[in-house]
Amino acid sequence: MASQQGTDETPRPAGYYHLARAVLYREFLIFVRYPANAIGGIVISVFFFGVLFYGGRMIAGQALTDSIEGLIVGYFLWTLSVGAYSSISNDIASEVQWGTLERHVMTPFGFAPVALLKGVAKIVRTFITSTIILIAMILITGTTLELNLLTIVVVATLSIVSVLGLGLAAGGVTVLYKQIGNWLNLLQFGFIVLISAPAFDLGWMQVLPLAHGSALLQRAMVDGIRLWEFTAFDLVLLAATAAGYLALGYVVFQYATRRARRLGVLGDY
Repeated sequence: MASQQGTDETPRPAGYYHLARAVLYREFLIFVRYPANAIGGIVISVFFFGVLFYGGRMIAGQALTDSIEGLIVGYFLWTLSVGAYSSISNDIASEVQWGTLERHVMTPFGFAPVALLKGVAKIVRTFITSTIILIAMILITGTTLELNLLTIVVVATLSIVSVLGLGLAAGGVTVLYKQIGNWLNLLQFGFIVLISAPAFDLGWMQVLPLAHGSALLQRAMVDGIRLWEFTAFDLVLLAATAAGYLALGYVVFQYATRRARRLGVLGDY
């Protein structure tokens, strides 16, 4: 009986499901226990949009009013992309400063899967906060948009997955070189150019992160195009771009962290 009882109490190895659940629960606890930080981010984002909208209307007048729908959609996608990008790079930078990075390396799952799942968990939170910002922008401007939930979630998610790959690459570089926060933050403003890429009407820019997704999201939220109404080419290109940049970021992250271990600078700061 004692032997049987000991066998029953043998802990089972945790799987990726348990890891994902733990990471999501951790992000939920942070969101609930420190709401002031999340609310502050929302207030700042809405404030900057208000400055952009009212200031632009004073300067540009009717020209801004005619393009306000595109501005709202672009700003919404920008808040999502910044959250996806910084979710990994800033989190790893904080772990490096706190000296707790080694615990991720020692996990049986591997450093990269843990970092990736933490990024995904933060994207879920970013979707919530960006949705609140979107509602606030609609109320401020009095604009109406086509809000088909399925289309927006699918297109926006695939759009920012490519940025998540950039965040993985940036996180790996952070592990290797440590103090490069200013350069990483500079890239966030480059997202504005990528989101505005459809306006340049250059075919080769479709393969850049966010560019093609921005065009599809504009068509979905402004023109009311549903997911199943897009061409197969548009959807395949969007998915391929997301998968390609995510895979590239994963490879760069793995290479940078392994090099940091070889050089013995993984835990240095």
